[in-house]
Amino acid sequence: MKPTLLQGHERSLTQIKYNRDGDLLFSTSKDKSVSVWFIDNGERLGTFEGHQGSVWGVDPNWETTRLVTGGADFTVRIWDIETGKNVSIIDDKNGGLTTSAKSVKFSYCGNLVVFPSGAEMRTTPALNVYDIRQPATQGPIKRQEVPKSDYQDSTPVKTLWGYNDETIISGNDNGNLYIWDARGLQLLHKDTTSHDKIVNDMQLSKDKTMLITASKDKTAKLFDSVDLNPLKVYKSQVPVNSAMISPRANHVVIGGGQDAKDVTTTDSRDGKFEAKFFHLLMEQEFGSIKGHFGPINSLAFHPDGMSYCSGAEDGYIRVHKFDRDYLAYNDDVF
Repeated sequence: MKPTLLQGHERSLTQIKYNRDGDLLFSTSKDKSVSVWFIDNGERLGTFEGHQGSVWGVDPNWETTRLVTGGADFTVRIWDIETGKNVSIIDDKNGGLTTSAKSVKFSYCGNLVVFPSGAEMRTTPALNVYDIRQPATQGPIKRQEVPKSDYQDSTPVKTLWGYNDETIISGNDNGNLYIWDARGLQLLHKDTTSHDKIVNDMQLSKDKTMLITASKDKTAKLFDSVDLNPLKVYKSQVPVNSAMISPRANHVVIGGGQDAKDVTTTDSRDGKFEAKFFHLLMEQEFGSIKGHFGPINSLAFHPDGMSYCSGAEDGYIRVHKFDRDYLAYNDDVF
C-alpha cells in the first residue's frame, strides 16, 4: 500500500479533515496556513491565509461552502471555500475569545459553530456556540462557563456535536468527558474516569452512535455517544494523538508517537510513529502502517472507508489507499 505524499506545510500538521463528498481534504498546521487539497491527485488547490499563529482546528460545513478554523492567535475564522475569503472573525473584540481555540466544529445544519475557550489570560473556561448567519459582533448565541473548581480543575479542549445536533460532547485537559444539552448547555452526562491525561482527539462513528477518544495516557477508548457508557479500550505504548472508526468495517485506527521534544533523540523505528489497526470489538491489534518521521497528530478516514490520511509532526500528509486484500477481507470471522 504505497501512499501518496502531500507536502505543502512548513511545520507540523495539527489536523486534517475531509469534506462530506471526500473529494477535498483540509489541513491545518503550526505554520499559520490552512490548505485545501484535491485528494484524487494530491494537488494543493489553495490556502486560506489570515491566522497569525498556529492553526489548531478545521471543519468544512455539510455543503462545502464554508470553512471554520481556530488558532493560537485567539481567533476563530469563517471562510468562503470557493473564493478563500475570510468572511467573519470571532475574537476578543466581539465574543470575549481571549484564548486559543483548540477545536472548532460546524453543526449538521451548518449554521452553528461550537468551540471551547480555555483558562488563559485568567478567564473562566467555557463552551461557545455562534450562529454564522449573524454578525460576529453580536457575540455567542449560547455560552456555558465551566468553572475549573466545579469540573475537577479541568478545561475543555475538544468539542463535538452529538447525534442530530441535540448534544455537545467535550473532552478536557485532564481526561474527563462531558455531554451537554445543545439547547441550553445543561450538563447531561459525565465520565471523570475516562482518561488519566489530556484528550487529544475525539471522533464519532459514521452513524454518530459511538465516540472514540485519543489520549496522552497511551489509550484510545470507545464510548456510547449518548450516555458515555464505556465500551472498549485500545492500548498503545506511546501517547495517542488521534483515533478514528472505519465507516465500512469493524476497525479502529490510532496514531501518535513519542513526544515531539524527544524525537531528535531517536529514529522513526524507536519513536513508534505508525498507525495501528485494531478490531473494534475484539480490541486486538492486527496491523500497522509506518512511514512518518514524527508523531502522527491527526487521522481521517475517507467517507467511503476505502482510504485514509495521516498528518504528522514531520509536516507530511500521507494518503493511504487500501489494497484489494484489505477491502475484500471479511472481518466478521476475525
